[in-house]
Amino acid sequence: MNQGYFIPMTHHKVETEIKRSQFITHIGHVSNRPEAEAFIKQLRLTHPQATHVCWAYIAGAPNTTVMSMSDDGEPNGTAGRPMLNALQYSGLGEIVAVVVRYFGGTKLGTGGLQRAYGGCVKEALLTLPTQEKIAQVSLLIECGYEFEALVRHVLQQYNALLEQCDYGQNITLQLQVALEQVNALTAELTNRSSGAIHSKLLNNIR
Repeated sequence: MNQGYFIPMTHHKVETEIKRSQFITHIGHVSNRPEAEAFIKQLRLTHPQATHVCWAYIAGAPNTTVMSMSDDGEPNGTAGRPMLNALQYSGLGEIVAVVVRYFGGTKLGTGGLQRAYGGCVKEALLTLPTQEKIAQVSLLIECGYEFEALVRHVLQQYNALLEQCDYGQNITLQLQVALEQVNALTAELTNRSSGAIHSKLLNNIR
């Protein structure tokens, strides 16, 4: 199961000049593919005169397969790939990088472009404010009415977020809790109720 990881805290911008070409690097937080595409689209609208708007993103945890890149007209493999490599090497998740280039008249060559685009992203990452995202899981708890007060008390101790509570023959609660605390939480509920409180881990991690 996934553990916590770091993500961008805010939109971060760094400008660099290489052989008279201006490179403007934007790093942002995106939790899914549509958000990444919207981020890229907005920068295209912001820089309509740019020579190239190259990008790469990892739209999820660092080990997700939801990632993509684009050279946007630069020679194949000279922009998007080194940018994505820089993001993967950083270990960050939920991240998009866009490098806007205004051509300055001097060609950089294939190797020069790879160093420029990859280097711009690496440079921006050095000063990027980040924050840790704690992996959350959904947990379903079922108990008798006599255990409701106990359950709610324990949930508070673990800072669990109650999302839904249904009152039927028994009480069913659906909540979000930090992945790293699931085992301790469920063990405490089981022990304090002598096994009368049942819990089920749902298979979605946030």
